[in-house]
Amino acid sequence: MPKPSIHAVTAAAALVCLAAFGPAPSSAAPPPAHSAGRPGQAAPSRFVPGPCPKTPEPIEALAGARCGFLEVPENRSRLGGRTIKLAVAVIAAAEPAKPAQDPLVFMAGGPGGDTFDDIPFLVESGLNKDRELIVMAQRGNLYDQPNLACPEIDRFNAQSVGLGYDAKQAQQLMLKAVKECRDRLTADGVDLNAYNTTENAADFADLRKALGIPRWNVYGYSYGSDLALTYLRLHPEGIRAVAIDSVTPPRTATLPWGWSSAAEGIGNIFGACAAQPACKSRYPDLPRMLTEQVRKLEAHPLTLNVPPPGGGKPVKVVLDGGALLNLIVAFTPRPKDVPAALDELSRGNPERFAQARAGGSVQHAGVFAHGLTNSVACSEWAPGYSEADVLKAGRKAFPGWPDTVLAQVPQLPFQYPACRIWNVADRASVQRVATVSSVPALLVSGTFDVKTGASWAKGVARDLSRSTAVQVPGIGHWVVPQSPCAQRVLASFLARPTAPDTACVDGLEPAPFTIVPK
Repeated sequence: MPKPSIHAVTAAAALVCLAAFGPAPSSAAPPPAHSAGRPGQAAPSRFVPGPCPKTPEPIEALAGARCGFLEVPENRSRLGGRTIKLAVAVIAAAEPAKPAQDPLVFMAGGPGGDTFDDIPFLVESGLNKDRELIVMAQRGNLYDQPNLACPEIDRFNAQSVGLGYDAKQAQQLMLKAVKECRDRLTADGVDLNAYNTTENAADFADLRKALGIPRWNVYGYSYGSDLALTYLRLHPEGIRAVAIDSVTPPRTATLPWGWSSAAEGIGNIFGACAAQPACKSRYPDLPRMLTEQVRKLEAHPLTLNVPPPGGGKPVKVVLDGGALLNLIVAFTPRPKDVPAALDELSRGNPERFAQARAGGSVQHAGVFAHGLTNSVACSEWAPGYSEADVLKAGRKAFPGWPDTVLAQVPQLPFQYPACRIWNVADRASVQRVATVSSVPALLVSGTFDVKTGASWAKGVARDLSRSTAVQVPGIGHWVVPQSPCAQRVLASFLARPTAPDTACVDGLEPAPFTIVPK
């Protein structure tokens, strides 16, 4: 699922030369770069060293890193097609005295989020403590060529905070932005059908070979777990161990699926409050309170002028039922503050939610690759289901809520009409496949995850014969950067994939919720 803002996650060395990865696949000189392969064959993949990306905020780990591009075919099924360039960085082990010989490759969430944006969290979580950390921007992401950014959609998102979440005007403006982006990308020669999880997985397989790495470990979160499982299924060679965080099962990742995850995560947050005497006493019936506020705001939306988080000029925001639900799913406010924010809202103080909504007005144009998001969502998550199926799933998850709220997939409003515009091929049959493997695997879930419900890891684990699954109480989406215990479990798994130490999870409880006076 689409990745959270870098600010929505608790914040959690030089790169060696390629020779240190092992011998190159061939002693022959690499072929010259071409924009297209020879007629009758796909262009070969190769790694070309180059400068590290210039990120908006300096990333310390990149200062000593060796970077470059992986050049791969845009569409491996199109012989003689053009090549694209994917940004790569390898970050040396923080403790270089005796690093492990098997690196760790990272698969980011999204799809479409800036992968390099995640490096500080990965380093602070210790992922390169004793082994090299390899980061590659998935095809179409920031720093790639081409970059499937859609500034048209960024502008709509900034404007949409002043509109009803499910308003007709919001739909019209969004679909206009989607069409403008699609028209621009296709006019530039982008093959939108080539931006999918199968091609993403093949890119990582090619990266391992291009760097001459005999074996490596894989860590992916959210959509990156979908990608990691697909990669394990299609390209198992060279994989020592796989860790997936905030599990998105390829077999069940569909648009209606978003409702079950939202209901599970919110239910777990409310259940944890009920288990804490102070929270239960202060907020005795959170499910009823949320339902009442969603209904009230959907019937009578609030229009306010509030500054974004961190200050700035006030902006107009509309807070309706759909906006309320989606702010919770977006972890704004954080789960520990949700009971307090709902209580304040019920007593006429919408400030926490309104300010969070205003945060959407701050543009980061060109950072998020909406083109990749739409190509994956429309080819893999949408086919086989309809708007009616989304509504049915919403009604099951939240009985009694207004249909106008339940008709839109959390975080992906108006996705079906957007997909009709995006117009990519149906890939459901090749993507919705279980990954069955004996490669050691670790599955990490957070009980407060409202994007990828924690319970979905169980079915995935059953197909991975040497897997260990842990649920970390009180943590939301993307567990490892937020949980020192999860970091220790992951480190133990990478050291001993078949016998990780999970003892720190036993006895963990969610942190106390925020209590505001009556």
